[in-house]
Amino acid sequence: MNKKYNTSGRLTSIKNQQKISLKDIPVLEYEVFYQEVVQILEDVNNHCLSYYAFPFDNKLKFICAISADEEKEILLLSHELEKPDLPLKSIAGQHLAMHIFEREIHENHGVPFEGHPWLKPVRYAFNRKDRKKMINNYPFYKIGGNELHEVGVGPIHAGVIEPGHFRFLCNGETVLHLEIQLGWQHRGVEALFLEKKKLLQRNLLAESIAGDTAIGHNLAFCQLAEALGDITVDKNLEIERVIALELERMAIHTGDLSAFCTDVAYQLGSAVFGALRTPLINFTQAWSGNRFGKGLIRVGGTNYPLTQELQQKLKGILNDFEKKFTEIAERTFNLPSVLKRFESIGAVSTRQVSLLGGVGMVAKMAGLKRDSRYGQPFGAYRDLKHEPVLLGSGDVYARGMVRKLEVEQSLVIIRNLMEKLNARVAPTQPVPAANLKWAGESIAVSVTEGWRGEVCHIAVTDKQGEISHYKVKDPSMHNWKSLELSLRDLEISDFPINNKSYDLSYCGHDL
Repeated sequence: MNKKYNTSGRLTSIKNQQKISLKDIPVLEYEVFYQEVVQILEDVNNHCLSYYAFPFDNKLKFICAISADEEKEILLLSHELEKPDLPLKSIAGQHLAMHIFEREIHENHGVPFEGHPWLKPVRYAFNRKDRKKMINNYPFYKIGGNELHEVGVGPIHAGVIEPGHFRFLCNGETVLHLEIQLGWQHRGVEALFLEKKKLLQRNLLAESIAGDTAIGHNLAFCQLAEALGDITVDKNLEIERVIALELERMAIHTGDLSAFCTDVAYQLGSAVFGALRTPLINFTQAWSGNRFGKGLIRVGGTNYPLTQELQQKLKGILNDFEKKFTEIAERTFNLPSVLKRFESIGAVSTRQVSLLGGVGMVAKMAGLKRDSRYGQPFGAYRDLKHEPVLLGSGDVYARGMVRKLEVEQSLVIIRNLMEKLNARVAPTQPVPAANLKWAGESIAVSVTEGWRGEVCHIAVTDKQGEISHYKVKDPSMHNWKSLELSLRDLEISDFPINNKSYDLSYCGHDL
C-alpha cells in the first residue's frame, strides 16, 4: 500500500499488471475524490493514465488510474454518480492534462463538468450520449479579423494514412492557431472486447488497435489477461517479448527518421534510413510470419520461440544495422541544411508539455521523465533499471534525436537480453492459453511503453468473470494537443515536418 498518498484509506495502490477486487477501491464522495486527485497531480512525477466512467449497478462508476512513477505504483480512485446530468467540478480547471478524459466522459455519458476549458467532442463515438453532435458541425475555434484566413486540410489525406482534419488559422503564411479534428472512423474496439468471447479473437483485436504498435498494444492486453487469469509467465518468454517490443521501437523510429529526411529534402538520409528499416521488419517476419509482429504475442505462451538460430541471425542483422545507422545518423544530425530545418522548429516548452500531460517521446523531448519502462516497469524491464532518454529543446531536432538515442538504447537492451537467453539451457516454449477463466468482480491495469509512449489497457469483470468494461488508451490521446501548439507562429509550410516529427496515431485515438 502506498504510504505517501494513502494516508486516509481514500485510494488503493497496485503494481503494473496486478489484479485486485473492484470492491478494494474505496468509493468517495466527489468533493473528496476531486481534492485527492488534484493533490496527487501536484507532484510532477505523477500523471493520469486513464480516467473514465461506465454503467455499474444502475449508476455511473468512475475510475481514475494515476501513475506514481517514483514509487513504481498505480493509484486507483473511484466515485459514483446516480444522475449522469449532475454537474461535477472540473479537475481540468486545476490540472489541464485532465481535459481530454473529462471531454470523453462528457461525450460518452453526458456528464457536465463545470469550469472545464471547453467540453468539445473527442471522437464522435458510435455510442456517444448526444447523437445531435455531428462531426460536420464540430465547434472550431474562431478568430475575427479581415486579414486572417482559414486553411483546411483533410479529412481525406493526400497519402495513404487515415483521416483527420487540420484547421489552420493564419495571418498570411503564419499560423496563429491549429486545431485538429479527429473522429472520422471507428471500429468500436472497446465494445468488441466485450462482444468477442474467445481469447484468440481478443488477441487479434488488440494487435489491430494501431497497426504500427501491434506488439505494444497486444502485449498490454496479454499481460492484462494473464493478471486476471492468474497466469505466471516464464522468464524466457518475458525476455522474448521485450526483444520484440524493442525491435518494433527500432523499426518505427528508423522509418520515421527516413520520413524526417524526406520532408526536409535530404535524399541520402531518406533512402538509407528507409533501407535500414527493412531488415528489422524482415526479421520480425522471419520470427513470426508477419512484419509487424502480429501473431507473435499470445496469452501465457508463444507459437514462435526465439530459437538459437534466430538469435544468431538477429545478432548479425543488428551488427550490420548499427554500423550503417551510426554513420547516416552522424551525417544527418550534423548537416547544416538539415539542422536549419530541425533546430528551433515546432518548439514546445517543458511547461506546455507538462500542462497537456504529454507522454512518451513528446514528454522526453521536453525533459519530462515519462517512460513506462522506468515508471511502471513490466516483464524483463523490471531487472533492467531503464533510464529514459531526456532532451529539453522540445523542437523537431529533439523529436528526431530522441528517436536516434532510443534506437541506440534498444540495441543495448536487445543484446543484453539475448545474453540472458543464451545463459539458460534452452529457450522454453510455453503453449499459449486457449481459454482463460477471468477473476470475478475484479479490475486490472496493464501499461506498456510502445514506441510512441505509454499504452494503457484496463479491464473490469463481472461476478461471472466476464469482461464488463474494457478501456484502451493510446499515447496519441495525450499528445495531439502538443502538435497543435508546435505550429504557432510558424509558417504553414513547416506543418509537414512537424506532423511527421510527432507521427501520432489516428486509429489509436479514434478506436
